[in-house]
Amino acid sequence: MSKFENLGLQKSLLAAVADLGFENPSEVQEKAIPILLESETDLVALAQTGTGKTAAFGFPLIQKIDSASRTTQGLILSPTRELCLQITNEMKLYSKHEKGVNIVAIYGGASITDQARAIKKGAQIVVATPGRMKDMIGRGLVDISKIDYCILDEADEMLNMGFFEDIKDILSNTPKEKSTWLFSATMPKEVSTIAKKFMHSPKEITVGAKNSGASTVQHEYYVVSGRDRYPALKRLADANPGIFSVIFCRTKRDTQRVAEKLIEDGYNAGALHGDLSQNQRDLVMNSFRKKQIQMLVATDVAARGIDVDDITHVINYQLPDEIETYTHRSGRTGRAGKSGISMVIVTRSEMRKIKAIERKIGQDFLEMKIPTGIQICEIQLYHLVNKIKDTKINEEIDKYLPAINEVLEGLDRDELIKKIVSVEFTRFFTYYNKTRDLNSDDRSNKKERGERNSGEIPKDGSVRYFINVGERDNYDWMSLKDFLRDTLGLDQDDIYKVDTKDTFSFFNTEAKFTPMILETFSDFKVDGRFVNVEVSKNPGGGGGRRGGGGGRRDRNRSGGGGRRDRSRDGGGRRDRNSSFKGGKSSANKSKGKRNKGFY
Repeated sequence: MSKFENLGLQKSLLAAVADLGFENPSEVQEKAIPILLESETDLVALAQTGTGKTAAFGFPLIQKIDSASRTTQGLILSPTRELCLQITNEMKLYSKHEKGVNIVAIYGGASITDQARAIKKGAQIVVATPGRMKDMIGRGLVDISKIDYCILDEADEMLNMGFFEDIKDILSNTPKEKSTWLFSATMPKEVSTIAKKFMHSPKEITVGAKNSGASTVQHEYYVVSGRDRYPALKRLADANPGIFSVIFCRTKRDTQRVAEKLIEDGYNAGALHGDLSQNQRDLVMNSFRKKQIQMLVATDVAARGIDVDDITHVINYQLPDEIETYTHRSGRTGRAGKSGISMVIVTRSEMRKIKAIERKIGQDFLEMKIPTGIQICEIQLYHLVNKIKDTKINEEIDKYLPAINEVLEGLDRDELIKKIVSVEFTRFFTYYNKTRDLNSDDRSNKKERGERNSGEIPKDGSVRYFINVGERDNYDWMSLKDFLRDTLGLDQDDIYKVDTKDTFSFFNTEAKFTPMILETFSDFKVDGRFVNVEVSKNPGGGGGRRGGGGGRRDRNRSGGGGRRDRSRDGGGRRDRNSSFKGGKSSANKSKGKRNKGFY
């Protein structure tokens, strides 16, 4: 007997459970469904992404509404269009044996007139994104003044995306006597504020510890130098031939750039970020769900609607600013009882973030080494052999066998195996043979790094650097600081006293970063132009204000807002169609491939 029958669900819903192949309820379903069915109560449920929260509130909501009434009785708010559609589709599956139940999705990027028409026909349950719902309320196209149930799904994500005021406005249009069910993976103070303001003595259930990570996810970190993030990403992909992953970047620009590099290098990759049209995002997500894309590079906001149960890896190309965001990232894998791996590519200076995340999620990270080239060749060799062994024989090949045997005549078994395997193995061996170790060790190769520097490397204190880009290259102090931070993999506070001039600039770091900085910029190009960094011969020159000049900040506020916006999107670089002035643009082409970014 299914344990769902012990939760109080009616027979029509149990039939839907059977149709869906559900056998045993998840922990959040087992705890939430009886509470929501037994009484009219407010509820706060804390559970990780992928633990079955939609069914936890979906089945009780369907059972409680009056299908004979055309009045809107239930409102479900979710952070993104993708998640809104996903919840709607799941709710329709749950209610397939219920007569007269109508569920309508409301979201941006689609016809608001069509959505209003669908509601007017009678929608007992509305699933909506906050922005579109607020818009429809303002136009008088939807009436939620008589709803009995309001569900806030992924509440922390909605608030993290800036919907705090929208949610307050929407809830103010609902009756006070309704039941509010709040589902969230974490409990930041904004969620607590919503709970206190709009909920009455809510019951609370927690699956695992608050803000904890899922027990089905293994957390790993790989330490590399700032310039080796992308090569490290490729090696992690090559070392996991069956990878089906989401790769997280902090900015839209980095997301697009990393995806383009992966595609150029032959990987099945795609980008998902806010600059894509809704149609483009739908195409990418459909390809990802069909596994035509193995590596989906995404921003945190764009990835909110990803709900795919068999993601094998989450790769943090860059760590997020907020620890709670890491919890959501890692929750994309290890779902539906399956195991998953969350990988983090970090620099030495980011190690304190790893410790902070460990404390927050209550789980330890494993320090791992980036695989060497030979290790990857070996992994790929055995993967190929197993792929050959498991390949189902196509009998249509029989008619070609005589000709094939004639071509292969004279080859013994071992030689034939070597030739078949070499077709794929040689590709990896040629690429990875004699490649260097990417694992970062600040104490190693200092002599080699020092030889690259024209001057003496200080051993302690603050170091002043000269860089050959400035205001003519569209940098102000803030966007240059962002560019240096992202390129070097350092924190904002690790780069200071940034002072931009017309065609060059200065910045400071602690001396411990000097070898890495000089190595990173030893052969570095942006749009075909070399960007050079040297230890300044005049350490005291070029300003002295920590974080850059206040005058420039004021200028940005009063007339240069474009620069400020651009710096948030990844670092003050010119539009891709323009280029830096000067530089040795014809030198050092990267093995025939176009140098697209900061790698």
